[in-house]
Amino acid sequence: MNWIDLTDASGVDRLVEQSKTRPQVIFKHSTRCSISSTAKFRLESAKGSETVDFYYLDLLSYRSLSGLIAERFGVPHASPQVLVIKDGRCVFDESHLGIRMDEILAQAAA
Repeated sequence: MNWIDLTDASGVDRLVEQSKTRPQVIFKHSTRCSISSTAKFRLESAKGSETVDFYYLDLLSYRSLSGLIAERFGVPHASPQVLVIKDGRCVFDESHLGIRMDEILAQAAA
């Protein structure tokens, strides 16, 4: 999997703009959480898609950015958490061990 690091608000603006032409996925990860590590491992072990961009947000380094994302997309913060962004809005979110690549790709394709 080729993660795109999400480190600032301008990165969120870019992914929103890109979501108008292809789905964007944000994965919020806490490097200190075993559940988050398990979710990340499952995503990285699964077959992804060339039609979706995957963004990685390190919550310990960029916690305030998670708050901005929660506010912008109207989705309460969780960790780990995945959001599928299409046409500038969040069309799907999941957290903890509910995070599955097959569901992410199905929602991205819907």
